[in-house]
Amino acid sequence: MLSNLKKFAVAACVTVASLTTASIAQADGEKYILVSHAPDSDSWWNTIKNGIALAGEQMGVEVEYRNPPSGDLADMARIIEQAAASKPNGIITTLADPDVLAGPIKAAVDSGVDVIIMNSGTPAQAREVGALMYVGQPEYDAGHAAGLRAKGDGVKSFLCVNHYISSPASVERCQGFADGLGIELGNQMIDSGQDPAEIKNKVLAYLSANPKTEAVLTLGPTSADPTIAALDENGMAGEIYFGTFDLGEEIVKAIKAGTIKWGIDQQPFLQAYLPVVIMTNYHRFGVLPGNNINSGPGFVTKDALSKVEEFAGKYR
Repeated sequence: MLSNLKKFAVAACVTVASLTTASIAQADGEKYILVSHAPDSDSWWNTIKNGIALAGEQMGVEVEYRNPPSGDLADMARIIEQAAASKPNGIITTLADPDVLAGPIKAAVDSGVDVIIMNSGTPAQAREVGALMYVGQPEYDAGHAAGLRAKGDGVKSFLCVNHYISSPASVERCQGFADGLGIELGNQMIDSGQDPAEIKNKVLAYLSANPKTEAVLTLGPTSADPTIAALDENGMAGEIYFGTFDLGEEIVKAIKAGTIKWGIDQQPFLQAYLPVVIMTNYHRFGVLPGNNINSGPGFVTKDALSKVEEFAGKYR
């Protein structure tokens, strides 16, 4: 019996090795480019970079990450055009602003390059530009779910710290939150910019001018980290209701400390990893999921931090 098991194990190993060799050989020349709207300063995107790197390694394909260093969307549009001109097997890209990016994406599709939209945009917008599918978090829905959660906790007013106000998706997060609370967004959303010191000062100024503000919503580590510092400085840390989109090292620490009540995890690892795997299998075997994939939202609280804390900023 043991001998037969050993023979089976050896045969299985040989089969797996053969399949792996065949897959990698089949992958010769396959290249996928991910283009994001993120500036170099936004550390949240490190998880995206890790996601495509692991997918490329596992699928045996070449992957490359490109982005506009300053986050300029016109620059991003040019990067998409350049990526398409290099004739990769596929482009994975965000759709941060359809008015700026739809044209270059459609042109890439028309040139024969397959595209998957990830992170920003909607399934409907992905169809409009001719993409294969959408992998990401519906931002308005995520904001609305957060607003409903905060409303259940008694919140009636808030500050939304928007560090990327030129992106419609970020505005949708704030608007969804307001609608979930059942109140007008109005001037409760501020354009904080992306400089940490400036964000901190703007948060302090708003809360000083609006002392009855009951909650703060940030849209990721870029705005969350300076807001944490602001609340530490004015003594409101742990006193004011604080929720945030996305995760990161400082956000996880703040959840653990009780400064932040919850983080909305859109699982950026999946947003990068899945498109590479899906597109590779589509090109090799002609298979494609029939539906778009919602990678979030999921709420991470103090009670569920073990895996998140372990992989925050890497795969979570």
